[in-house]
Amino acid sequence: MPKMRMNQAIAAAIADEMRADPSVVVLGEDVAAAGGPFKTSDGLLDEFGPLRVRDTPISEMGFVGAAVGAASTGLRPVVEIMFVEFLGVALDQVSTEAAKFHYLSGGKVSVPMVVRASVGAGLGFGSQHSQTLETWMFATPGLKLAVASSPQNAYGLIRSAIRDPNPVVVLEPRVLYATRGDVETGDDQLVPLGSAQLAGSGDDVTIVTLGAMVGTVLEATAMASWTADVVDLRTLLPWDVGAVLSSVERTGRLVLVEESPLTGGWGVEVAARVAGEGFRHLKAPITRITCPDVPVPFGKELEARFLPSAEYVVSQVDELLATGSLPAPWWTKEEAK
Repeated sequence: MPKMRMNQAIAAAIADEMRADPSVVVLGEDVAAAGGPFKTSDGLLDEFGPLRVRDTPISEMGFVGAAVGAASTGLRPVVEIMFVEFLGVALDQVSTEAAKFHYLSGGKVSVPMVVRASVGAGLGFGSQHSQTLETWMFATPGLKLAVASSPQNAYGLIRSAIRDPNPVVVLEPRVLYATRGDVETGDDQLVPLGSAQLAGSGDDVTIVTLGAMVGTVLEATAMASWTADVVDLRTLLPWDVGAVLSSVERTGRLVLVEESPLTGGWGVEVAARVAGEGFRHLKAPITRITCPDVPVPFGKELEARFLPSAEYVVSQVDELLATGSLPAPWWTKEEAK
């Protein structure tokens, strides 16, 4: 089984779908001649040519809108957004146009497009280029939303997203692009959208996470005195309710680890659903481990402090298990000193 970096696995997934389906095209800033700003489309121009792999002007509203039109008239465009923050100027095209065309047309028009975007902190890009911003899409009926956490599931999610008849947003943690791992390719490696993965198993607590935080949580479980089911959601729209409830029914505790601010993070929806449908199984309060409600810092030490670390996950779960009470976040404890 070959080893690939995550950016190579993404390029491989797109290439496999382009070989299988001539309607798949790629659009975005620097995706052709440069092979992508993060080399996620490296080699595609050489193999498929400039008609199918197109560099665009720096106008996200323009090329995302072009992809909506192309998708609704027979193509399967894969659009790259260099940093997810840049999607803000084209969000109307995704959430108001692409996500609604099937409904507004009475089911006659589908929009099979993929919007890929790099996300997340950890590389010193500062407050305007380090957010995850899944909440921009999370409350949009008509969209599907996936988040990669490894080279293998990046490969599988991208291929499934391209094949899906709906518009799909795939968020790719930038800090993982250079992460290398075994990647098995082929049609049997597609990851079904809406299917979580049990990345680790244990008895004391269920930890639900996704993206770059999956590695952080697995690092935490390796150093902890407790054991945990580690559920990588992989998809937020739809998310795998059954997998989470099944695990919580067995462990009796739920911890959510998010690379997003405390207020309004995706974990709020998961916590509410489990509290409503799985309350009788809970032995302790649902606990969210998140970033503080501040912009992502630029300084290396501050950025590291901002993100949940493996040590912080261990300390929060330790306190939850020892006291049966909701542990306060680190910034609240420091304010009280």
